[in-house]
Amino acid sequence: MTLPIRNARVSVQPFSHPNLSWPRAEPVMDGGDWRTQLPPYARQRIVNKIMDALKRHLPISGSEGLHELRKIAKRFEEKLYSAATSQSDYRRKVSLKLLPMETKSCNAATNSLPSNSAGPN
Repeated sequence: MTLPIRNARVSVQPFSHPNLSWPRAEPVMDGGDWRTQLPPYARQRIVNKIMDALKRHLPISGSEGLHELRKIAKRFEEKLYSAATSQSDYRRKVSLKLLPMETKSCNAATNSLPSNSAGPN
């Protein structure tokens, strides 16, 4: 007696990152490429996050500067996308690259706040 196999749907849990929300995707069961499961808007959101991080670190001016920054962000995302072996690996690579940039931004903002040097009387 054989039991029928049901097509079970399994959700992939996203790699946690405070400023990124990931689309849910079904795992690839048929040996296909994981990239076909990733919606195009998800990649655009990553490019936008990379751009935001780069804007905080690089001096840019005008529309030409923004255009160059977008090209850099797209190339950066493309390298991560191409190197990833799965959607979770892609998310991990993006998170690991963005986290140091965000940490540096937070530290720079904290260091630029005026300190209360008057002290208690």
